[in-house]
Amino acid sequence: MKPQIQAFHDSATATISYVVHAGPGTRCAIIDSVLDYEPHSGHTSTVSADRIVDYVREQQLQTEWLLETHAHADHLSAAPYLREKLGGSIGIGEHICSVQKIFGPVFNFEPTFRPDGSQFDRLFTANETLRVGELEATVLHVPGHTPADVAFMFDGAVFVGDTLFMPDVGTARCDFPGGDARTLYASIRSLLAMPDETDLYMCHDYPPAGRGVRWRTTVAEQRAMNIHVRDTIAEADFVAMRTARDATLGKPTLIIPSIQLNIRAGVLPEPESNGIRYLKTPLNVL
Repeated sequence: MKPQIQAFHDSATATISYVVHAGPGTRCAIIDSVLDYEPHSGHTSTVSADRIVDYVREQQLQTEWLLETHAHADHLSAAPYLREKLGGSIGIGEHICSVQKIFGPVFNFEPTFRPDGSQFDRLFTANETLRVGELEATVLHVPGHTPADVAFMFDGAVFVGDTLFMPDVGTARCDFPGGDARTLYASIRSLLAMPDETDLYMCHDYPPAGRGVRWRTTVAEQRAMNIHVRDTIAEADFVAMRTARDATLGKPTLIIPSIQLNIRAGVLPEPESNGIRYLKTPLNVL
């Protein structure tokens, strides 16, 4: 069954979240949600997530899954908030454990923190299938941007996370710990081996001047026109380009709060004795 897809663009983080379902009154999955965060003040809000809540309720959907394609470094996940409001289980690829082992020591998490993915409701293995009411999705392991990236493939539609951007933007960076350009190239080629008409849904869009925001493309369009990884670009050329480009990129604005929370399934720290929640900022590390 072909899914119905509703996109929600967050301009502050250039993120696109999705609600996927079979029609009004059915079960749904929410993919890559956003918790609003103001870095200058440390304030969080739920404006972006509440747009999703309103849509789910208007369509009389029952939330089955809150899916994450990976532990994002550019926005905070709203999955715990949405679970509280709408229900559902938070799911991510099983290789999140690798990312937890890398970043847990960076943030010096409490001794009780276990880098085993137990903070999430479900860890998906490669090629595992999951049900969303009448819909079925397959989990694809697509590492390279991070070791833990997955894509969710429904009938004719794939939510690719940060593996690919729109053809005129290119591909994801690979310089985070555990990232690898050669691995990303292989992951992308596996996606682009799908039928030409397959729709690919982006997690982000950074449009060049003169173009509005877009988030849907096709395998054929990517193979013909992606500036980094179209069919005429060999693996060695991609790796050289990606490595050189990544060396020029600054860290994402929200990398410290995002990674810190997202490897814990987006759950905010417990308040301290004064009733205030705190995030840590490691100095001279990232």
